[in-house]
Amino acid sequence: MWQPDPAWQRLPGGRGSGGLWLASDGDKPWVVKRLVAPLPGDPASLRDPGHLGYWRREADAALGAALDGPGLDAPDTGRVEEDSSGVTLWTGAVAVEELPGPFVARALGRFAAASLPDAAWLCLHLLADRLAITESHDGWPTLARTTLADVADALWRRRHAFLAAYESLPAGPAHGDAVPSNFVARSGADAVAVDWSCLGRAPLGADLGYFSLSGREDFEVLLEAYLSGLASVGVAAAVDEVVLAARTIAVFTVLSRAEWALARAARGEGALAAKFRHPSVAPHLRALQRQFPQIEALLGI
Repeated sequence: MWQPDPAWQRLPGGRGSGGLWLASDGDKPWVVKRLVAPLPGDPASLRDPGHLGYWRREADAALGAALDGPGLDAPDTGRVEEDSSGVTLWTGAVAVEELPGPFVARALGRFAAASLPDAAWLCLHLLADRLAITESHDGWPTLARTTLADVADALWRRRHAFLAAYESLPAGPAHGDAVPSNFVARSGADAVAVDWSCLGRAPLGADLGYFSLSGREDFEVLLEAYLSGLASVGVAAAVDEVVLAARTIAVFTVLSRAEWALARAARGEGALAAKFRHPSVAPHLRALQRQFPQIEALLGI
């Protein structure tokens, strides 16, 4: 059975993987990521190359895609070691710096001109896959116990129509997991990005909407930067279409995150409303409050 070298230093992060470590090989530091192969009885989606949850997409990207911009660059790939229980991926360690939100948003826009291989392992229906996972957990039943019940119900009942409109929009390359912690350094006008496990194609604006949930800046500031990134690489996009894609993925993602946090808290004793200030719940509710303008716009309120 595979085991990490005892000399490696365990790193935080690596959610959904078998772990992250800092290792040395010669004079160069490396980040080692373990990808664990599905076991019998695990969801079939883990073995579906096109599904969001495909277990080895990051290794396939390292082997088959030149992720060197424009917009986003990947750290240097070292070794990709396969065995019967998974894949061990070595990538060059990067000196991490905090990047301004508009810089990342512009880089995400520029990435729309990147060249990706025509590969089966690209994630093509990221939002649909996430909504299907939410459906398998009966939607948003805990939100139905809050003052947002009517809004959540209206969005959930119309989810297929919103998804169809979203997937009809012009698409391009997308990182797929555009959270600030995955953009770790500058490389000229590009951002060095890690965690390519959701790499694929998505409507222009999808990465922007996902990033806006965690970014410090207002949506309009990030939108302006994203559009400037698109323009800088000659990608023509209608502003209203970019906004619709960003708005759709942001709204459905933030509500699903709030449902997840509230559902976990609801298992304990006491009234649900008393748990809104809990440290595991409050950040998700604050993020949800920030999206009220987007929710109203999506519903046409």
